[in-house]
Amino acid sequence: MEFQHELIIPNEGFPFKVFLFEGGNGNYVREKHWHTSVEIFAVMEGRLDFFVNKDEYPLKAGEQIIINSNEIHSIHAVEKNKTVVLQIPLKQFENYFTAQRYIRFRGQEELVDKKLVSLLRKLYHVYSERKIGYEFRTISIFYEIMYIMVKDYRVTETREKDIRHSRRLDALSKITTYMREHYREELKLSDVAATFGYSDAYLSRMFQKYAKINYKTYLQDIRMAYAYRDLLNTDHTISQIALDNGFCSSRGFSGEFQKRYGVLPSEMRKQINEKGQKNAID
Repeated sequence: MEFQHELIIPNEGFPFKVFLFEGGNGNYVREKHWHTSVEIFAVMEGRLDFFVNKDEYPLKAGEQIIINSNEIHSIHAVEKNKTVVLQIPLKQFENYFTAQRYIRFRGQEELVDKKLVSLLRKLYHVYSERKIGYEFRTISIFYEIMYIMVKDYRVTETREKDIRHSRRLDALSKITTYMREHYREELKLSDVAATFGYSDAYLSRMFQKYAKINYKTYLQDIRMAYAYRDLLNTDHTISQIALDNGFCSSRGFSGEFQKRYGVLPSEMRKQINEKGQKNAID
């Protein structure tokens, strides 16, 4: 299986993640990967080429695509584009599952849906501007999107073959969900393996096979993702951020941070503050 599991962390204070596609400058390829979250791409400008399983879906401005949970896909951005991405954790749909932890949306057959595209554009705009009361407006738009998805896009008849395919990846997704809920704890491989009834060796092989990464690195990825978010959105000290996110010490956190981002967390915060001051002056 030549594909990776993608770690998705919701935006602070919201049950979803919304952002502009990282390949907006073009000449970009996102190799085959999967995640448990349901994902919607809405192209505002330019175009994108999607590959879902063995099928290709070219999208141009005004079109959208829904990527289902555990659906293996890749993305080619040949030219510049502006694309809004909404990632919704699977648990948000738990009251509408058609099988155990299984729900599917007819994402490829309906590439053009002006209402859904409009709502995604509005969601990103309101969230990004962050005007007074934006939290309420953002949530209201999000739930309108959820309503449309379960009302108009949910597939109520499922094939056993599709369910079996999803379950192959679902076992690991349950474990990674557990890790995201307990990442602040010590979380040894042996403890997680015992929680799910696996041996240490089996769980280790599961990560290597399906996530293409070892357990320890994946856990560090989770901790770093949350720590980075705290660095951007809080005024907590570096030491506090390190301890709040499962790192043993601020020194260990700073070293790991520098390896991943090329600067120390203190330098990153300084850059963020300087940028914010410049924007305020402008």
